[in-house]
Amino acid sequence: MREAALTIDDAGAPLALGYVEWGDPAAPRTVLCLHGLTRNARDFDFLAQALAGTARVLALDVAGRGRSGWLADPARYAVPTYVGHVAAVLDGLGVAAVELVGTSMGGIIGMGLAAHQPARVAKLVLNDIGGRVPVAALVGIADYLRDQPPLFADMAELEAHLRRVHAPFGPLADAQWAHLARHSARPVPGGLALHYDPAIAAPFRETATADLDLWPLYDAVTCPTLLLHGAESLLLPAEVAAEMTGRGPKARLVTFAGIGHAPALMAADQIAVIRNFLED
Repeated sequence: MREAALTIDDAGAPLALGYVEWGDPAAPRTVLCLHGLTRNARDFDFLAQALAGTARVLALDVAGRGRSGWLADPARYAVPTYVGHVAAVLDGLGVAAVELVGTSMGGIIGMGLAAHQPARVAKLVLNDIGGRVPVAALVGIADYLRDQPPLFADMAELEAHLRRVHAPFGPLADAQWAHLARHSARPVPGGLALHYDPAIAAPFRETATADLDLWPLYDAVTCPTLLLHGAESLLLPAEVAAEMTGRGPKARLVTFAGIGHAPALMAADQIAVIRNFLED
């Protein structure tokens, strides 16, 4: 595993984007992993280790998260911006096409890239995100962002917070929760904060007024697509997941019982499903 960063042009200003790389840079296949709204690239460490034997694996910190720079204009924390950033990173690294794994927001970015630059995405894995996101789920996320504790006294307090708010991830091992906590912590005066720019909340709240219609993006995807679904997910209703198997790229659907939003992609069965799809 190698941590690196690439500086791209962002609306005329330099922006450093952090990423983690696994496997052989000369491998014939490249897998790109994109995380959820408040998460970071290190969420994919377990999956990347499993995929790195046959592919180069890149996990990107989206702008405003993890080791990536923050945007001066919070209004630009939006999917079109992120799609442009991903394309610029791939150009900078000399990667023509990827197999893309996207969790939640990362899946929306993946749909955007696959829809508008289809040659870039050979295969797409959507982790618990679909053609429509109910407004009730969006409001819940907006409330969560607004209510985030500004400061944690120590790592134990931060980990306890993550265990509570991300319980829908599923039954993770203690070591996995500790891993998430360690890479979710940002040292600040007086303690620890979560490792993202609080300003991402403002543009998100503006969208939480109606169902999010992603069908135009999804229907424009043409590459083979795998849809992972947490059976108890509030963001991806079962009827939306089922509809996605019959329209657009006609995704292959796999549902995980007892899990909400979103499968953490750390469990052996979840990793196996992705690996089998990508390596087929």
